[in-house]
Amino acid sequence: MSNEQNREFQFTPQDFQRIRKLIYDYAGISLGEQKQELVYSRLARRLRATGIRSFAEYLDRLQRGDVAEREAFTNSLTTNLTSFFREPHHFPLLAEHLRKQEAGRTITLWCSACSTGEEAYSMAMTAVETLGYERPVHIIASDLDTRVLQTAREGRYKAEAVARMPQQQVERFFIRESGANAGYVQVKPELKKMIDFRRINLLESGWPLHAPLDAIFCRNVMIYFDKETQFSILKKFAPLLHSNGLLFAGHSESFYHASSLFKLRGSTVYVLAGKAA
Repeated sequence: MSNEQNREFQFTPQDFQRIRKLIYDYAGISLGEQKQELVYSRLARRLRATGIRSFAEYLDRLQRGDVAEREAFTNSLTTNLTSFFREPHHFPLLAEHLRKQEAGRTITLWCSACSTGEEAYSMAMTAVETLGYERPVHIIASDLDTRVLQTAREGRYKAEAVARMPQQQVERFFIRESGANAGYVQVKPELKKMIDFRRINLLESGWPLHAPLDAIFCRNVMIYFDKETQFSILKKFAPLLHSNGLLFAGHSESFYHASSLFKLRGSTVYVLAGKAA
């Protein structure tokens, strides 16, 4: 393996194959062979933190059932790239969908891989700009990674994270910090109240959710799963979604292999199979 002579810890092909199996079993993530250097660099930090001197010993510890370290292992290998209003074409579609919902009931949305919270807060801002605070909108925002969920709950970001947003929008939904905290913004409490952050592993059964959901955002998540795992997740999405609900996918994802469950409405937005586009 490349760079092997420069490594702090021995990292064998067998170690990498064990890691591939463990992260697939824990989180459904399919790691390609080209990810070996990334895996080494991320998990070497865990070896240093635990004082363990070899990957083999570290993996043995995971397989003996160390729950806390299993969570740290999964967190280390989870990619959390996100930003406010990422893939912006989806948010006008969400606004249009929200306007169509019948009055008199709470609208419920699920952000199923919320990372550090920017996507969930973007959904909340869209809801407020479309319906105001008077119409109840409840957003469930979940992720596998407990570290990013803590950041999401805090709702505190570097100012550059909102630099591309319209100034009026930033002033409406964020508080600019000052003094020693200058350079940061804080999500306003009234927006935070709309969102319930939870840890949910999409591979596990018995999600703590109740149907019907008016929309599910599952964007740039399925690319880490094989087709079989994707289908099993989509099969659990379908009964949770309102009959006229929408499923939002990432720009590089397609669910043609699940045409019995969902069909494309356009712009990487899906509806339940059998419903009018």
